[in-house]
Amino acid sequence: MKKTSKQILDIGIRYLLLVAVAIPNLWFFYFIFTSLTIYPANFILGLIFDSSLSGNVITISNCFPIELIGACIGASAYYLLFILNFATPGIDTKKRIRILAFAFLAFLVLNLLRIILLSIMFVSGSSLLDVTHKVFWYLLSTLFVVGIWFAEVKLFKIKAIPFYSDLNWLYKKIK
Repeated sequence: MKKTSKQILDIGIRYLLLVAVAIPNLWFFYFIFTSLTIYPANFILGLIFDSSLSGNVITISNCFPIELIGACIGASAYYLLFILNFATPGIDTKKRIRILAFAFLAFLVLNLLRIILLSIMFVSGSSLLDVTHKVFWYLLSTLFVVGIWFAEVKLFKIKAIPFYSDLNWLYKKIK
């Protein structure tokens, strides 16, 4: 019975944490990742162009303002990665922290590359900017998250399935 109680407590804590993080409208992810996105983006763009930063606006060559709004930060993608990780049972705390660090760093790098590419396209006056931005927005951002999750499963040898493994275990205990 002790193992069962421990597993129920583990499920309760993991899902309570998922809800608690989401309640303030993803504030936690915006708080953490806004600066981690804006400052490196400005730094990298500054290596390519003359850039300056004012709040969340990176201005390139004094005439190309690029405003990084909340959607650019990708808080919902970070939250989805958080959900996938915390909805997966059987991962000890140290490994879960490593998995989350990998996921968040991977998405941050991909997001920065996206911002840099779109910024270069904007400054160069590319006619493909709008369509590229929409492809990133509607398709590639989702594929980034899915790809990162699959990479985590392979790299960290995750055997359980988010949500399903918990529900399956609870169903067997109820029967």
